[in-house]
Amino acid sequence: MTPFVLHLLRHGAPEMPGRLIGRTDAAPTPEGIRACRDQASDLDIEALVSSDLARARLAAQAIGGDLGLPVAIDARWRELDFGGWDGLATSEIDPDALGRFWDDPDAAPPPDGERWSALVARVADAIAALPSRTTLVVTHGGAMRAALAGLCGFDQSQLWAFDLPCAAMLSLKVWPGEPRTAQIMALWP
Repeated sequence: MTPFVLHLLRHGAPEMPGRLIGRTDAAPTPEGIRACRDQASDLDIEALVSSDLARARLAAQAIGGDLGLPVAIDARWRELDFGGWDGLATSEIDPDALGRFWDDPDAAPPPDGERWSALVARVADAIAALPSRTTLVVTHGGAMRAALAGLCGFDQSQLWAFDLPCAAMLSLKVWPGEPRTAQIMALWP
């Protein structure tokens, strides 16, 4: 199979910084949208996909306007659902429960939240649905890590060993097939 390039761009800074905002539809700041546009300005892409949440979608729509591309909205690229913790600052969450979650987000998910394995499966389905052409996906930090888990086989300690700040971009070369595999090409903070 012929490989294709997949760029994963984390949404720009949200208006609710410092909080767990999985399913919360927090708007991005104008500066956050501008940072995403700057990251994508030199890309030669053929397809543009976005999470349905505003902090990703609005940046993708701005990029699509810049590049003359339509945006395909796909809710599978959403952030992990933090359940009862969604919208809270980490200081508002029981530190022991939060520590168990960071140590093993599959065994200790947030109350009424999504398990890590469910996010990885959801993102794997979204990746399988992508066209085999150069694609930019505007998404979330958790979904980007889930893509790395699925495509590169990274474990939890590897996934949390690097920072993915807002507007960070990760570029991968993806080989289609069952299972899809990838090689990291670049990471731009």
